[in-house]
Amino acid sequence: MLPGRTPGPASTSEGFAVVDVETTGRSPWRHRVVEVAVVLLDGRLRTEAEFSTLLDPLGPVGPTHVHRISQADVAGAPRFREVAPHLLELLAGRVLVGHHVTCDRAFLDREFARIGVAWPAVPLLCTMRLARAHLPEAGGYGLAACAEAAGLGRFPAHTALGDARVTADLLRHCIHVRSCPPADWAEPLREAARVPWPRLARARSRADGGPVPSLRREAPYGPWPRGVQPPAVAREDSGAMGFPA
Repeated sequence: MLPGRTPGPASTSEGFAVVDVETTGRSPWRHRVVEVAVVLLDGRLRTEAEFSTLLDPLGPVGPTHVHRISQADVAGAPRFREVAPHLLELLAGRVLVGHHVTCDRAFLDREFARIGVAWPAVPLLCTMRLARAHLPEAGGYGLAACAEAAGLGRFPAHTALGDARVTADLLRHCIHVRSCPPADWAEPLREAARVPWPRLARARSRADGGPVPSLRREAPYGPWPRGVQPPAVAREDSGAMGFPA
């Protein structure tokens, strides 16, 4: 059952919420989020917290050859509506950051719309756009190419948490480049602090009385050369997401 709405003032949190989603396809209207990750950074770009979980998309998981998530991996995973209250708490008051962030925003917007929650006009910061302006040595502007150009090393590509972590590192790199003016990131911080966010009551348990689970995925480091099959992905059961039982 959908948790009831609870009113709340604008969040007192400040900083950035670096997000990444893995999805069952390319269309936010026809496809679903199958994994979500958030890395919280304070105003000085220090990591405050991380959250990630696989999600049950209530249907096929889509391109396993891309995200390496199988149907068996999402067995017992939470549905989006079960993690939505926690996601709202994490994102409130922060600048939404992503690599091609409008794509992540579109999928999250549609997932929240499906449960009747309208997102506010949250400020966005796109590391792809920052890289185009301040990382001219990059051979391309996909996440892997930008990470390589910035000297960030290998990362677990196409895992939501792996992509979110390296996006956070890329944000730090671009902001600290001399050519990046403070207005590129300081003004969005001020705007984000003024945005009122919706609230949802937390989902305390499932219908069977068990706690809402969280299934966190870790993967060996990539990206891998084209045509090379990466090692199998490991799944970690991280418990009840901090929700009370």
